[in-house]
This record gives sequence, C-alpha cells and structure tokens, in this order.
Amino acid sequence: MSILKSFIVFEGLDGAGTTTQIRNLARYYEFNRREYAVTNEPTDNPIGRLVRQVLQKKIITTPEALALLYAADRSDHLYNPSYGITRLLEEGKIVMSDRYFYSSIAYQSVECSRELVKAINRFPSPEFLIFIDTPVEDCMRRIEKRGEEKELFDRAEFLTAVRKNYLAELENLPEGVNLLVVDGRASIEETEAEIRKYLSGFSL
Repeated sequence: MSILKSFIVFEGLDGAGTTTQIRNLARYYEFNRREYAVTNEPTDNPIGRLVRQVLQKKIITTPEALALLYAADRSDHLYNPSYGITRLLEEGKIVMSDRYFYSSIAYQSVECSRELVKAINRFPSPEFLIFIDTPVEDCMRRIEKRGEEKELFDRAEFLTAVRKNYLAELENLPEGVNLLVVDGRASIEETEAEIRKYLSGFSL
C-alpha cells in the first residue's frame, strides 16, 4: 500500500473535536507561511453532497449502497484532476483531511461486511494519522449541545461499536503511517499543542 507524503488525516467519533483541531493546525501553518490545503469527507463535491443527504436522512438507502457512495466520493476526492488530494500534494502543499477511509472502516463495518468495506477502500495511506480518542459519552454530550437534528449515526450504541472498529484498525496500520492517538478529554489548547509538537518532530 502506497503512502501519500505530507498528507495528514484526522479521525475520531462524531463530536470528537477533529474539525476544531484541523482548523487550529491550519491557522498554525498559515502563520508560518506553509502551503497547505484543508479538506474533508464526505466532500462538498457532487457525490459527497449525495452522501450528506443520506446522513441527514433526506435519502434512504442500504448500508452497502452508502458504503459504495463513500468510496466513490473518496476516489473523486483523491484523484479528481481539478481539485483532488493527489494534485494538491504534487503542488507541494501539506494536505489535511477531516476523515478518510478509516471512517468508512469504522462506521460502515458496523452494518456492512468488514471485508466489503475494506475491499472498496483500497486507497493510499496518509503519512500521518491523528486519532482523537474521545469517550462516547462526551461525544454525545457535544452532539446534543450543537442543538441540531442528529444525523444517521449519532447514537451512543452505534458510536460505541464505531470506536471498537477504530481501535482494531489502528492496531494494523501499514508501515509508513505515523500514528498519534490523542486523549479527547484534554482541553482544546492541550490537544492542539500535542499535535503541533508531534508533527514538528517530522519537520512538518
């Protein structure tokens, strides 16, 4: 499995704080005048918008169809000649993504065959994987605090299974993937400092 250099992926349960930390890291690179790009999955591109409609319960489909949609969105996210991650990396940018195929393995494998999910997600690995490990109870509390309608997977029992899948996957990462597991119960500032210190050790 190939490794995409200068590609940083943030993972965690819904409500773990990945979006906040990726935004903070982007500000840090901006301050230091480093070329970077921030992206996320599902994307805001056509296939990603379809995925979001399923998550928002506007479209009902099967777990297998949703897994395939995620994989299709990811393929476009990586390889689209206009805005794909590989193009951004070729331009010399550090690319940070809020979620990647680890999310599919963790989430879709709850209701789909793990073998199927892994088979349709044979994509290159990131050089850096940052997993914010936040307890399910804390995540649910943060989701409730948003005051928004819950999405498809925002249920405590479901997220408990998702976390178990994440931890199993993190034990079997290929050589070349640098993993940082962060305690999601720490403050935003403490988490940010830990992430920056870790990446600075690789001159990134």
